[in-house]
Order: sequence, then structure tokens, then C-alpha cells
Amino acid sequence: MRIALLSDIHANLPAFEAVLEDLERQKPDAVYCLGDLVGYNVWPNQVIGLIRKHGIVTIAGNHDLKVSKILPSEGECSKEQSSDHAYKLVGSKERDYLLTLPRHLKLEFALNNDILDMLLVHGSPRSINEYLLEDLPEQYMIEMVREFKADILCFGHSHKPYHRVINSGGSGKGHYHHLINTGSVGKPKDGDARACYVMLTIDQQVTLTNPDGIQVEFIRVKYDVEKAAQAVELSMLPDAFADNLRKAY
Repeated sequence: MRIALLSDIHANLPAFEAVLEDLERQKPDAVYCLGDLVGYNVWPNQVIGLIRKHGIVTIAGNHDLKVSKILPSEGECSKEQSSDHAYKLVGSKERDYLLTLPRHLKLEFALNNDILDMLLVHGSPRSINEYLLEDLPEQYMIEMVREFKADILCFGHSHKPYHRVINSGGSGKGHYHHLINTGSVGKPKDGDARACYVMLTIDQQVTLTNPDGIQVEFIRVKYDVEKAAQAVELSMLPDAFADNLRKAY
């Protein structure tokens, strides 16, 4: 089974359209989005429209939740004060949609005489705002996947992709868990400005004692970064958001 995982589109329509085109070529069995459809750019409504058009199952990110707390503004402010402008662009129907998104999603897959549990979150199972960075202590991550019964834990939020395998079974036993940060479609922060998403392949003939039963591929997709950056500069959003896109930090 092949599953596409993407996150942190952040209203970057050119990046998302490029990823959708790539998904048409890849033809995964399922596609999931781990939140943050909005923020940082000028196309939140178009991005949400495409998510709904393609029937992509989506959970909420912290920026999606923030929209409900910021109302559209009739006044103007300077670009230096306008970081919230991205949320004010979200239409009423799109706001209603964001409010329906769940905070997490649990999936089960039948393996060879076993069940694989996959948990999708935005930040972490404990908090939508928590950053699960690659260098966190292994014991901390083992306790988390045990607490939330996750053989595969998928998340975004930091915009820095990685795949980490940990063993919670102790010496000689082997129960492997996969930690997958999907990176970001619309606002990468790992020095590579291309859109990023994950293709996850699950071999349903293996068991959880075999770490090779889960294969993770990070797919980078070229898109018109300059178009996205210039859209920021022509809007009321801070110009720093455009620099972030060009430099991917």
C-alpha cells in the first residue's frame, strides 16, 4: 500500500498545484494532509477549494485553528504589522470548513498476523503546537508512541522532513516504530525551496518486528517559487515571508 502524506501548504497555491500534478503521476492508494492549509500567503481559499475538490482527508494545524480567532478586517495596517493578514483573507465558507477538521486521525492496517496503528497529527499527539524535532531523546519518543499506541507517527509543523526508526521492544525483542515528519509543501525550512511531501509504502506481508516493512520516500517537487514570493510582496503580508520562500528557512 502506498500512502501520500503532505502538510503545511500555507496558502501557497503554486506549490500545492505542483504537488497535485505529481500525485496524479504517482497514483497513491490514499492521500492525507496534516494541516496548516492557511497562513503566510494569499491563496488560502483556493488551497482549501482544491483540498475539498480532491477529497483529501485533512486534520487541523495550529494556523487553521487560529483563523477562527481573527476576523476579517475592514481597516488597513502597515506591512510590518500585517502578519495576521493571511488569516483575514479566509472566506466565511472556508472558515466553516476549517472548524470541522479533527485534531488527529488514527488508521489501522492489517499486517501478517498483526495490526499496524498509524497516528496522524500536526505537531504531536500531546499538543498541536509541539515541535517533534529529529534530535529529541529516544526515550521521550518511545514513551510517546507507547502512550498513544502508534506504530507509525506522522506529523508536520516544523517544516523539516525526517524519518526516524526507534525500537521500544528492548534488547533482543524488537518492536519498531516509525517517526515521520512530512516536511512542508508551501514553506520549507530545510534549505531546499522545493515543495516536499512523503510517499509511505507499507508491506502488509511483514510484522512490526521488521523495520524494513515501512519504506519512506521524501519527494521534492519544483514549483514557481518566485511567483509565490512576489504574491507576498504585492500583498499586505510582511516581505520577510517572501524571503523565507526563496531561501527555505
